[in-house]
Amino acid sequence: MADRNLVLAGDIGGTKTNLALFSVHGEKLHAESQHNFPSKRYSGLIPVLQEFLAGGDHAIEAAGFGIAGPVVDGKVKTPNLPWMLDTADLRHALKLDAVTLLNDLEAGAYGIFTLENDEFYTLNEGTLRHAGNKALIAAGTGLGQAILYDDGGHFHPLASEGGHADYAPRDELEIELLRYLIGRFGHVSYERVLSGPGLFNIYRFLKDVRGMEEPSWLTERLSADDPSAVISKAALAGEAAICSEALNLFVSVYGAEAGNLALRAKSVRGLYVGGGIAPKILAKLKDGTFMRAFVDKGRYADLLAAMPVQVILNEQTALRGAAYYAAFLANE
Repeated sequence: MADRNLVLAGDIGGTKTNLALFSVHGEKLHAESQHNFPSKRYSGLIPVLQEFLAGGDHAIEAAGFGIAGPVVDGKVKTPNLPWMLDTADLRHALKLDAVTLLNDLEAGAYGIFTLENDEFYTLNEGTLRHAGNKALIAAGTGLGQAILYDDGGHFHPLASEGGHADYAPRDELEIELLRYLIGRFGHVSYERVLSGPGLFNIYRFLKDVRGMEEPSWLTERLSADDPSAVISKAALAGEAAICSEALNLFVSVYGAEAGNLALRAKSVRGLYVGGGIAPKILAKLKDGTFMRAFVDKGRYADLLAAMPVQVILNEQTALRGAAYYAAFLANE
């Protein structure tokens, strides 16, 4: 990346839209201004951009936006927001030719290139290899997956919508969970389990089907705050058995699906766990539940056990990745 003026970057999710202006200095990005917006309060991305850029005279050279959804022909309809984004509309609104939309996990994969060693936590050292793919899985408002393809010299992030593939239960408890979710949603994807709303789905299953007790203080907290945050905090604090069981099942399924992705990508050089949830439940990810499910692949257990697994601690990785890609766009 050559020295440029400014690039505009965004990480657009179902809960919040994070926008920033970055200056680019060689290979380094520096955030000049940044703001979070509650996504559901806006009718689309353009009103958010107008509010963010209001009153400024910015020499923006390129813009990149990572968004949770399938980007096809420069357009995307977001699954967790009633937004329709079109690159042509964004170019017109920003009066800028160099504008791109990326899947948010594709942006997250680019963002990995910008991180320092202390922005990862290692769950599994694995075996150091000099060739092979990597992969990224990230649970937040939804569930995203991406592959970093190794061409022998560079990694190329590849977007996917793997989080919307069919959920596959592994034992009797998860078969019960699947039946419960089929009754509620019809089609059951991994995102129905591995996301903020997914953790609440697991909780409700344990309450409604398995008959686990919900203390009165917990009922009050769940009605007053984000349920997934309440459940995870109570679980980590050991305050309620139902929350501990919900988080344990969530992390086990998370490890299992991360292992599935690792097999599909043959990510022998590493599997990254990103998204907003992982850093908040790091204590639980460390206890072995995740890795036991990750390697539990029968005859391929040894292959999985040799893969490095790291948690991304920087929750702005996708935003930085969108900026990283925009900086290259500006240089073309």
